[in-house]
Amino acid sequence: MSIKHSITKSIGIDRPREEVFAFLADPANWPAWAVVNVQSIEPTEDPCWWRMSTPLGPARLGLRANAEFGILDHVFDDDTDSWRVPARVVPNGDGAEFMMTFYQPPSLGDSEFRTQIDLVDIELATLKKILEGGGADVTA
Repeated sequence: MSIKHSITKSIGIDRPREEVFAFLADPANWPAWAVVNVQSIEPTEDPCWWRMSTPLGPARLGLRANAEFGILDHVFDDDTDSWRVPARVVPNGDGAEFMMTFYQPPSLGDSEFRTQIDLVDIELATLKKILEGGGADVTA
């Protein structure tokens, strides 16, 4: 049995947990905050899967959301690999904490994995700015 290398990223957001969850549970919002990895996104005939354009080409996003438990687990598939990303939105005082765990795929070496994961900080900062700065209607 082997354990994969993993990194968990999180950010506190000064908005109610329900609003943060609702915004993130709608993949149509992802190009606004996942600015490094998602250029555009559109639904498919399967409501759990979305077609994406990324800097590396076409990809798919599979999202499994559960509002009661704050679960936003997702799968990111492209031509090179598949990333399974457990994600949660949990209460943090009157706000929320959003966290994602990334497991290193076999196709990425240590430095490539670290570079990709460091880019997530840009996306999380963008998410925080949008949700706290009023740049999006998070109740839609």
